[in-house]
Amino acid sequence: MRVHVVSDVHGNSTALARAGDGADALICLGDLVLFLDYADHSRGIFPELFGVENADRIVALRTARRFDDARALARSLWHGMDRDSAIESAVRKQYTELFAAFPAPTYATYGNVDIPRLWPEFAREGTTVLDGERAEIGGLVFGFVGGGLPSPMRTPYEVSEEEYAAKVAALGEVDVLCSHIPPDVPELCYDTVARRFERGSSALLDAIRATRPRYALFGHVHQPLARRMRIGGTECVNVGHFASTGTPWVLEW
Repeated sequence: MRVHVVSDVHGNSTALARAGDGADALICLGDLVLFLDYADHSRGIFPELFGVENADRIVALRTARRFDDARALARSLWHGMDRDSAIESAVRKQYTELFAAFPAPTYATYGNVDIPRLWPEFAREGTTVLDGERAEIGGLVFGFVGGGLPSPMRTPYEVSEEEYAAKVAALGEVDVLCSHIPPDVPELCYDTVARRFERGSSALLDAIRATRPRYALFGHVHQPLARRMRIGGTECVNVGHFASTGTPWVLEW
């Protein structure tokens, strides 16, 4: 059995269409949407609406961790516009391309920048969406936990610590624990390029220690200090920033 795993697709529909080649199934750990590409400020919803110069400005503020100033700039740009309508229209355009690129079967969960309420509109036959739910693939039990935790970025699908922990608990014992964000381990949460710690989940870490899945797979941190480590008997793997690599992580058994 061979499964390909991707995360942080961020608009790369071309590579996504090839991500399942040679695999029995594709797993996607979320962040389909591209709001702003920190490597190429001309790509994403933000520069499409406000131009590259403003994208440069907001990236500089966020990189300097001046989040209040970044939010003030964003508010000034959005003034007089229907923010929700503009974002939803752009996201729908991206989802049309991205969901069409999923092979069958695909098992997917949400990232923190995704908009879950729109997914039923775009998920085709052969795409199974799971969040706080399990699926059997090739005789192994996979558990899926989508979304992120509250952060200064205030991305669309952030939930409380309690809600996130309840989704993790609902899985019980699984062979492979799949989530968008990593367990709360400093080496797995630190982004060496952004030079900051991303939010990791203590509930995921507790579940790994208590239930000992074979693997814990995740994304979210684009340039992690550590891409993988063992916690007890569990191999923890950041499957990679698919938007830039275009290469899935491979799990075979």
